Amino acid sequence: MQNATEGKSALGLDGNVTALIGYIIPLVALILVFMEKDNKFVRFHSIQSLMYAVAIFIILFSLTIFSVMLAFISGTLATLFSLISLLVWLGIIAGAIFLAFKAYQGQMFKLPVIGDMAEKWT
Repeated sequence: MQNATEGKSALGLDGNVTALIGYIIPLVALILVFMEKDNKFVRFHSIQSLMYAVAIFIILFSLTIFSVMLAFISGTLATLFSLISLLVWLGIIAGAIFLAFKAYQGQMFKLPVIGDMAEKWT
C-alpha cells in the first residue's frame, strides 16, 4: 500500500511537494481544496494552509487598525508598535516555512485548533 505522500496529487506532483507549494502559495491551496479528492495528505495540508492564511489576514488586519489608532494618539507609540508588528511578520514567515518543511518531510503536523479543524474537514 502506498503512503499518502508518495501518491500523486491532482496537480500531478508528489504529495509532499504539492503540500509544500500550498503553504508557500495559498492560492494553490485554495485550488487544491476543490480539486484534490484522493490524496488526504495533500487535502489536509491545503485546508490547514488556507486556515493559516485566514488567521494571518485577521491578525495583520487587527494590527493595522491598532497601529492607525496609535498613530492618532502618539507617533512614538506607533513607531514602537511597528517594531512589534515586524516581529509578528517574522513569526508568520517562520511559521509558513516550518509548516512547508514539515509537509515536505511527509509529516501530518497539526497546528493547535486549526489543525484539528483541517483534519475534520479532510
